[in-house]
Amino acid sequence: MTTRIDCDSCVVRGLACHDCVVTVLLGPPPELAELTIDDDERRALDVLAGGGLVPPLRLVRPVSGPEVESA
Repeated sequence: MTTRIDCDSCVVRGLACHDCVVTVLLGPPPELAELTIDDDERRALDVLAGGGLVPPLRLVRPVSGPEVESA
């Protein structure tokens, strides 16, 4: 499995960039376009963040609303 991180689709872009591991690794947007990490890399980043060595991933993806059927 891989995780695709697209800062353009992040709901908290601009609000949480200063405290996101992606910014630490690649710099702040707009330089950053997209990053793909695999499960092992994601676990390693989680361990580093848990130890306070880097900030956690702050990516928040939009959630689609419930589908409502008309009566």
